[in-house]
Amino acid sequence: MKNRDFKSSILLFLAAFIWGVAFVAQSVGMDYVGPMTFNGSRFLLGGTVLLPFIYYRKKTGQEKKAEDPKEAGALRKMTLTGGICCGLAICISSCLQQYGIQYTTVGKAGFITALYIVIVPILGIFLGKKAGLLVWAGALLAIVGFYLLCITESFRINQGDMLVFLCAISFSFHILIIDHFAPKVDGVKLSCIQFYVSGILCTLAAFILEKPTWSGLVAGAAPILYAGIFSCGVAYTLQILGQARVQPTVASMILSLESVISVLAGWVILKETLTGRQLVGCILVFLAIILAQLPWPPKKSGEEACR
Repeated sequence: MKNRDFKSSILLFLAAFIWGVAFVAQSVGMDYVGPMTFNGSRFLLGGTVLLPFIYYRKKTGQEKKAEDPKEAGALRKMTLTGGICCGLAICISSCLQQYGIQYTTVGKAGFITALYIVIVPILGIFLGKKAGLLVWAGALLAIVGFYLLCITESFRINQGDMLVFLCAISFSFHILIIDHFAPKVDGVKLSCIQFYVSGILCTLAAFILEKPTWSGLVAGAAPILYAGIFSCGVAYTLQILGQARVQPTVASMILSLESVISVLAGWVILKETLTGRQLVGCILVFLAIILAQLPWPPKKSGEEACR
């Protein structure tokens, strides 16, 4: 593995760790504010946190830029377009997740969300990318795991689990959008724009659907600050910077570790537990995630992966 690829993988793992713990913050935050208020606050905070970083990168010459005026204009347009597209995708994804997490456990939400790892290569078929046999095997295994994890004996699925599953589908589109724009634009600016777009949309929805109060924001400051500074400002930027040099399916596999971390965080911090049936479902989902990312057909010894 090339050194830059290894560093990118580390960035993605750090993002997965932060997100795994963020499920706890998202759950606790619902004790103080509504889902839209929580998301609006954390995304606006996440975008604001990145502004000094963007200024620093500009002053030190680290930002991606074009010397030719026409190319510079095209780069700004692409960055804005990518930020808006990513912002819309992450807005839909996070709102589905935030509403869903009110009706399910942190651990289950983490594993259901991680199903996007299987969904990404399947969606890639519509972009002309073939899904191998192991991807389909992983998808089948994921369905069985999802059934054990979420479907009750009366064959009913919890409302929260369904919302989080829809969130996983939406996050799959978010990853594919990032895969398209991240290598072409400045990743930090792209991340900042997507947060402001999502934050503004969620805040507008909050004033329409909820009744945000200053006292609620103050009481829920800890989970909002964690979700805003670390989950948004830090983790999503790590995802964009890391994914710029890593294939989307490989990036998905690393990011899937958030599901394991979410279960551990829910157990340690919130004292949540899963039944034996649900644990088996978690194991099958995780195996499906790994299976879907394995190369097929297997590469011969010494053969390099195509980049």
